[in-house]
Amino acid sequence: MSENTPENKSTNGSRRLWLTGAVAAVAAGAGAGVAWWRSQPQAMGPGVEAQLWSQTFETPDGMPFAMAGLQGRPLLVNFWATWCPPCVKELPMLSEFAVQQGAKGIQVVGLAVDKSEAVMRFLQRQPVQFPVAIAMQGGLGLSRSLGNLQGGLPFTVLFDAKGQVRQRKIGELSSEDLTDWSK
Repeated sequence: MSENTPENKSTNGSRRLWLTGAVAAVAAGAGAGVAWWRSQPQAMGPGVEAQLWSQTFETPDGMPFAMAGLQGRPLLVNFWATWCPPCVKELPMLSEFAVQQGAKGIQVVGLAVDKSEAVMRFLQRQPVQFPVAIAMQGGLGLSRSLGNLQGGLPFTVLFDAKGQVRQRKIGELSSEDLTDWSK
């Protein structure tokens, strides 16, 4: 039978503290792993590239915007919304990228998963140097087909000149992402 000495109480307390810390570390690691996995683009649905190229959206002022007109050159598609802080934060960088890369052949288009009126008001205050279309109807479905199962915004996809997906990212882009993707 063990004695209830001060040394045993101290050892038991240390073991409990160590065990509690280990369990917390494992739980935190598992949670971080799940969060990381959920933020990664998943497998795409079959024929999703053809689905994108067959879409016609409307510009904020109501004009038709056919994705097929962008085929034949690399294209960066950014799904965004006016109510999404990381989306709004990355738009100036995307606008600058569109200007810099346009001469090199990379096109940029923004697909706003938002209402036309909100996008029009936003673009009047903060214009961008690339076309924007409204993808409110079907935009999140298309985004999910491209591997964004959670429907997170912003979501950016780079297509090559043949219309095939080359890069995808859920969440805010960095300038490093754009530099790597433009190579």
